[in-house]
Amino acid sequence: MKTSLRNVTITLEEEVARWARVEAARRDTSVSRLLGGILKERMVETDEYEKTMRLALAGKPLFKSDGKYLTRDEVHDRARLR
Repeated sequence: MKTSLRNVTITLEEEVARWARVEAARRDTSVSRLLGGILKERMVETDEYEKTMRLALAGKPLFKSDGKYLTRDEVHDRARLR
């Protein structure tokens, strides 16, 4: 499967650009590929976090309570966990 690539122009502070050039050379790649990889990692992490959060919030509560919040006794009632 072929992925299409898109050229993007960015503006960096000189210190950041210098770091990017050194880091790209250290990894034997271009600044473009380095930044593309960093952004893709961030995208995947964010997508996974949001997916996990949606699943967690959609789950059933662990305890049932008559009120909005559990009482102290309900929170510490180990028998309910069994």
